Amino acid sequence: MLDVQIRKVALADFDTIHRFVCGLEEEEFDKATLLPLFESCIEADNHIYLIAEIGGKAVGYISCHGQILLHHCGWVYEIQELFVLTEYRSQKIGASLVMAVENALNGKNCVSLEVASNRRREKAHAFYEALGYSRTSYKFTKDFSQNAK
Repeated sequence: MLDVQIRKVALADFDTIHRFVCGLEEEEFDKATLLPLFESCIEADNHIYLIAEIGGKAVGYISCHGQILLHHCGWVYEIQELFVLTEYRSQKIGASLVMAVENALNGKNCVSLEVASNRRREKAHAFYEALGYSRTSYKFTKDFSQNAK
């Protein structure tokens, strides 16, 4: 079994996380646009950003955001991004990252941990179900990117 170390993401990890986000979304994101967003995310008290390393090499990361939701009567956290380098997949790194988030939520009054996954990512759906997550909802999205400039 691989010796995977998981730690909090730091500002110095930006280039790595940028590369991982681009790989996850199969799209190149502008670093200048992403950097202030990244800084805000890793500094927020209700966000969890973790990176997995093997022998000092970053091989994956996970991000999770929390918010109070009235219809859940408490804090709900949602995994936003989970990425593992292709050559390190199917080696329990993703599961270790999810477990690390679950452990970080102990004592945070979290009533639920959720994850949304693109319909085309069927392997990801099976992955989350194997970790005990249930299919409970549909997610609907409307693109507002043109208004965000």
